Amino acid sequence: MDFELRDAIASDTTDAAGIALIYNDAVAHGTAIWNERLVDATERQVWISARQAAGWPVLVAVDPQGRVLGYGSFADFRAFDGYRHTVEHSVYVRADCRGAGLGAILLLALVERAKAAGKHAMVAAIEAGNQASLRLHARCGFEPAGTLRQVGTKFGRWLDLAFMQRLLDDRPPR
Repeated sequence: MDFELRDAIASDTTDAAGIALIYNDAVAHGTAIWNERLVDATERQVWISARQAAGWPVLVAVDPQGRVLGYGSFADFRAFDGYRHTVEHSVYVRADCRGAGLGAILLLALVERAKAAGKHAMVAAIEAGNQASLRLHARCGFEPAGTLRQVGTKFGRWLDLAFMQRLLDDRPPR
């Protein structure tokens, strides 16, 4: 698969539209995103801008024609001082590009960005039945950290939330 991995460009409607397309597919057809509202490119442009203004990365994998094949980002795990060294990430890949290793490339690029930002831990919150995502995270060095039962709902059923984490360094707290 031929692609370029780069930071998303908020002013680029192609990036925002591609991210919206992948996001909306996950909303409409899966349980990876626990929202029920679809978004448009303008909303994703605002999201990209807000993330980047806060200092958080939004990465896109784009093919030679500029189409977004996948994206990933991270931000604060929780908005309290004690969690300042921990981020939570998300990675999504276009349905027709899954299984080719793109998710791992995006995830590992986010790990490197988090390390470079001085973060200590990265957390994944994954719908517990999403075996592909659980396997991806395990391959990328994440370990199971617990499951919250029936904390979400979508498509008329309760959903469990599995947490996985990866420690990024072994430094003492500061």
